[in-house]
Amino acid sequence: MILLGCFYYRQWLDFSIVFLSTGLMLVAEMFNTTIEALCDFLEPQENAKIGIIKDIAAAAAGISILVWGVVLSLEAVHVWQGLR
Repeated sequence: MILLGCFYYRQWLDFSIVFLSTGLMLVAEMFNTTIEALCDFLEPQENAKIGIIKDIAAAAAGISILVWGVVLSLEAVHVWQGLR
């Protein structure tokens, strides 16, 4: 919905920023899933080092979700102000 609002009520730059941040967030999630699956394949037993690697990958994905949420919130405010 926000993406459509940016497309219709704002500039192409706003649309591109939302589109790019969404794509980067999805890529970070895919990397996180890949790293976790690869770690599980290489070391099926419980391993503290593998746990740290998984935690770091999950933190990177979490940071990307946080940035994505901030971008969406800022763009939602801009679209809302454009509707008024």
